[in-house]
Amino acid sequence: MIKGAKKLNKKLEGILYNFQDYLMIERRMSPKSIESYMNDAGRFLMWAQARKLAEPRGWDRAVITERLAQLRKEGKADTTIRRHLAAFRALSRFLVREEVIDTDFTADISQPAAWKRLPKVLSDDEIARLLAAPEEGTLEGVRDGAMLELLYATGIRVSELVNLKLTQLQFQRGVGFALVRGKGDKDRLVPVGDLARERVEYYIETTRPLFLKGRVSDFVFLTRRGGGMTRQGFWARLRHWSLKADIGRRISPHMLRHSFATHLLREGADLRSVQAMLGHADISTTEVYTQVDRDALRRAIDEHHPRGGLGK
Repeated sequence: MIKGAKKLNKKLEGILYNFQDYLMIERRMSPKSIESYMNDAGRFLMWAQARKLAEPRGWDRAVITERLAQLRKEGKADTTIRRHLAAFRALSRFLVREEVIDTDFTADISQPAAWKRLPKVLSDDEIARLLAAPEEGTLEGVRDGAMLELLYATGIRVSELVNLKLTQLQFQRGVGFALVRGKGDKDRLVPVGDLARERVEYYIETTRPLFLKGRVSDFVFLTRRGGGMTRQGFWARLRHWSLKADIGRRISPHMLRHSFATHLLREGADLRSVQAMLGHADISTTEVYTQVDRDALRRAIDEHHPRGGLGK
């Protein structure tokens, strides 16, 4: 039973049930994402019905912006409002697909700049210090160095890193790829650079067997006890090495993913290629990294140019 569905009229109730099927079957979203989208869509339908806006063909940009403004007035966090807008976009596209409405009522709604939280990235120097921090002379150092290098080289999520299986690595004749299973169980092929491939191969050949101690495991990255590395375990190792690298701020695994994308685009990589490697369904999610780079350039001018704008 979908939460709140029975309080809707028959048409809206049917839309909500069919929307759930669309998210599961067509979009192949994860159960957690489906739950979030369904909650947000269900609340919107209840709100629209209460305001006598129960006919989907009457929904337009003004209705959606009014709903978003209401959420902001209720004190909802920016992240929550962005999530609601994403659910509205999915609902609108579903309704167009089902010919319930003719045009996407979210098509001309851009996310206000104030709602966008730009991702935090590491500088080139911070990345270099972090990747050099793990001691190659220790088992944990070899393993952690390989994990950090692979994370930055591919931009994969930490959950994708710790769940990586040996069969997902394709290292042949000096060429490296990783077949990554991302959100919604969608697979994508991500190239692995030479430095990351060499560190991972060295770890697999020299260190991983010592962790296994004769046991069997499909996971690439293991703990000393021979079990698969966990997200929490990797967070702890990242914290350890960031302190050793003297990075004066708290960093997260996702900052390596953000840094991967930002640094690629800064060096001229194609936006569509970066989108594919990150596994983003919508290119607008990837475009935020171009904004990060523009902001960095703006700060560089402001801080270092004689007429940059800071009154030097």
